[in-house]
Amino acid sequence: MYEAATPYISKEHREFLKKVKRKNVLIRVTQFALLILFFAAWEIVARYKIVDPFLVSQPSRMLKTIIALSQNGSLLMHIWVTLSETIIGFTLGTIIGMIIAILLWWSDFLSKVSEPYLVVLNSLPKIALGPIFIVWMGNGEAPIITMALAISLIVTIISLQTGFKEVDEEKIKLLKTFGATKMQILTKCILPASVPTIISAIKINIGLSWVGVITGEFLVSKAGLGYLIVYGGQIFKLDLVMTSVLILSILSALMYIFIVYLEKKLIRWR
Repeated sequence: MYEAATPYISKEHREFLKKVKRKNVLIRVTQFALLILFFAAWEIVARYKIVDPFLVSQPSRMLKTIIALSQNGSLLMHIWVTLSETIIGFTLGTIIGMIIAILLWWSDFLSKVSEPYLVVLNSLPKIALGPIFIVWMGNGEAPIITMALAISLIVTIISLQTGFKEVDEEKIKLLKTFGATKMQILTKCILPASVPTIISAIKINIGLSWVGVITGEFLVSKAGLGYLIVYGGQIFKLDLVMTSVLILSILSALMYIFIVYLEKKLIRWR
């Protein structure tokens, strides 16, 4: 058996890779240091009453709130409710948006007919639909997930449709010259060329799904991080509000990191 040949790396290229690695490490260390500095400054100004801790809370009190919620068993329950609603809304918004965008690319007639409706629906404040969803679907998770879907779906459709239309027309003409069918053009040209657009739409979809779920929980919920924010605001318990916002930030960051990881895998596959 023959061993795979080790690729030759020149000294200059090796030095370049080391510089890139050092730069990436420096970026990560700086980001982490800024985060630590922010929370340290927040704790100091609140502890020494430079700002009123009743209004802005402080990291140590937020940590106590997390411990208290963990001890009574409600923390994981509220996190799971919001996270599951967000994942469902995000998944539905991405899949349905992708399907509709493909249909609009497939049919120029449908694309032109739907264009003014998409523009109007995109500019419509989706929170205005909240009470309608509640009346239609009742008091539960369904209107919350629908709110997340309503906020993310139209943006996904428009961004993907625009990306499909921006694929190099010469490549499409070349495939048509060789007798490619519409399905072959879609699978062999449009979708592979639109991977960056799809990833970008997914990244945007993450934030919009969180916005939709929290908005829905503000309107109608009995559990979830949005419920904790509303409840904490009603009883003027800002520790609970800020703790919920912090947990939301961590969860959304983790989802974004996961999508970036998938993006790298897809780019390597391409």
